Amino acid sequence: MKEEQLPSFNHRHTDNNKKTRLVFRLLNSPAVYVILLLLSYALGYLSAPSSRSPPQPLPSPEILKVGDNLNTQLDNFRVKTHCAKPLPPQLVHQTILDRVFNSTSPYDNFPPAYVSGLLREKKFKGWGSYGEVFEHLIQKVKPKVIIEVGTFLGASALHMAELTRKLGLDSQILCIDDFRGWPGFRDRFGYVNMINSDVLLLYQFMQNVIHKNATGSVLPMPFSSGSALEKLCEWGVFGDLIEIDAGHDFNSAWADINRAYRILRPGGIIFGHDYFTAADNRGVRRAVNLFAQMNGLKIHTDGQHWVIDSP
Repeated sequence: MKEEQLPSFNHRHTDNNKKTRLVFRLLNSPAVYVILLLLSYALGYLSAPSSRSPPQPLPSPEILKVGDNLNTQLDNFRVKTHCAKPLPPQLVHQTILDRVFNSTSPYDNFPPAYVSGLLREKKFKGWGSYGEVFEHLIQKVKPKVIIEVGTFLGASALHMAELTRKLGLDSQILCIDDFRGWPGFRDRFGYVNMINSDVLLLYQFMQNVIHKNATGSVLPMPFSSGSALEKLCEWGVFGDLIEIDAGHDFNSAWADINRAYRILRPGGIIFGHDYFTAADNRGVRRAVNLFAQMNGLKIHTDGQHWVIDSP
């Protein structure tokens, strides 16, 4: 029985060997590699995401959550410099002359010859510069020192100068502005001339002050709001009434309000313009609201201006 099965076993063994050799020959054939390569490419192409499918949205960046830990979250954004002891109001005018203008009035021998032919006798342009809020706040506070952050051509500052004069107040008004405008602003205000890239906003502002006979009460501080407010803090120059109307994006408004509030005298008022404007993603409103919430303060508005009373 066993002898009859052996030939059959050997026959099957021989067939298996032939099949194995055939497989090895096929695997070693270049044609097989080409076919496998094409199959791999086709499978990769079919499995790739369609270029026509809409891109998946990126995760939203983490935003500041307003809650019980708000003060902790904002610690890194606070201005923590301690201000000097407040100067008596009657010393403010001379302090600014000494610190900024080398003890000489900037209006002396004005205007310089090279710009005299480029200035208008007067040119006032402002936004909300004559609102009732100015007279209301000046009557309420009776400020001895007013600080304005964002001046342009001085319309609101000179309006406040007239109001204080009518009320018989001896008020000093400090106007903080770099007087550079913004890129492209001359496309809108072509009457502002330029010399060697220097726009003449500061000179036209000073010409307006002279026209209003306000050189004794209105002084420019031609610097960025951050640097000027920091120096006023360092010098002990505090304001009874502070207007914020410079950059309208959140970061600018937030920084100006925080720095200005440090130099607000007890009982003073800080206020500003464009609370309801949609410009710059409502940056002014967001900055004012957040600041008031952080400090437990109330906001009052008149449709254009915002007002925050000191605690």
